[in-house]
Amino acid sequence: MTSQVSPSQGAGGSDVEDEDVELFSVNWNQDHSCFSAATANGLRMFSCKPFKEQLRRIQEDGGFRIVEMLFRTNIFGLVGQGADKQYQQNKLTIWDDCRNVLIGDFSFKSNIRAVKLSKDYFVVALEHEIHVYSFKTLKLIHLIDTTSNPKGLCCLSHHADISVMACPWTRQGIVRVEHFGSKETKFITAHDSNISCMTLTVDGLLLTTASVRGTLIRIFNTMDGACLQEVRRGVDKAEIYSIALSPNLQWLAVSSDKGTMHIFSLRVRPRGKDASNGKSAIAGRQMDRSYSSGSVGSNASSSLSFMKGILPKYFSSEWSFAQFRLPEVTRYITAFGDQTTVMMIGLDGSFYRCSFDPVNGGKMVLDEFIRFMKPSMSRSRTPNT
Repeated sequence: MTSQVSPSQGAGGSDVEDEDVELFSVNWNQDHSCFSAATANGLRMFSCKPFKEQLRRIQEDGGFRIVEMLFRTNIFGLVGQGADKQYQQNKLTIWDDCRNVLIGDFSFKSNIRAVKLSKDYFVVALEHEIHVYSFKTLKLIHLIDTTSNPKGLCCLSHHADISVMACPWTRQGIVRVEHFGSKETKFITAHDSNISCMTLTVDGLLLTTASVRGTLIRIFNTMDGACLQEVRRGVDKAEIYSIALSPNLQWLAVSSDKGTMHIFSLRVRPRGKDASNGKSAIAGRQMDRSYSSGSVGSNASSSLSFMKGILPKYFSSEWSFAQFRLPEVTRYITAFGDQTTVMMIGLDGSFYRCSFDPVNGGKMVLDEFIRFMKPSMSRSRTPNT
């Protein structure tokens, strides 16, 4: 890193008045307590509660397209925008910012689409390949072929005892799941069309997916591939920007290019899981389809849902429980703050925190809005790479 700038103390801990910098991507850390912003002149890190800019690094010769954090440590995965020879789009740099030490550089034959970090592994997604490395040895341990994957779709579990990775396979609509601990590979037929978004639970027991159609979101058991629940975002085709699961697995959040963030009630639980405290039944590694308690709201459904099996599947769909309307000007990625609080960060430099009624659902309440950056508009509509 060439220079450090102390965060200025404007609204929300960040001064946006004098900024006009390109914002290439934003990414949550693993526990969603912080997020990083990759800009044309460096990187920034923000904590969410309370909201504050914690770190700013300026690159004199160019910035980054991807910045990934490792929890709340100062270890970053960095991919440049190409202006600086040291930080190219086909090169991953693992950097310890606290000690100002380079951990490792990794170059590839094509541009990097995404990077994922966990305590044991890090993953580099190219358009047609997934490279999995051991953090301990910095050695390549898996090389996986995928279908065309321009978004760099892949996800890693973050539990201390279980390591699971999911990515698109070479066939349309199929997800490959790697259980590193047990050395098992599972192939899950998730959709008829290509996958557009996916996420894993912290322990890797649940996989949630959406296809390029963007109408249905499905939740799978990663051990046996069973589809445990299906919910409907809408009828019209949409691009799903992000999917998030609440810590207690009671709620699912989905953001898309339609401008509405949807909350769905989940009715899948690990056997023996106490939904009230969020403890995971990792030892059993089993899932069931049990319904949540009566204190938690249910998703909306058609008045004709009782005719399931007679009418088309649409009429038995589960619709969202709560909703929040966002401006249709950029893409947003979402995460849960606590069980009934959802946060969203946008490529227009916006941060939202809103809450919902866990019994009645409906329209969500905006609790906080912060403009943490004022990016140049040339990038505010550009997809996260």
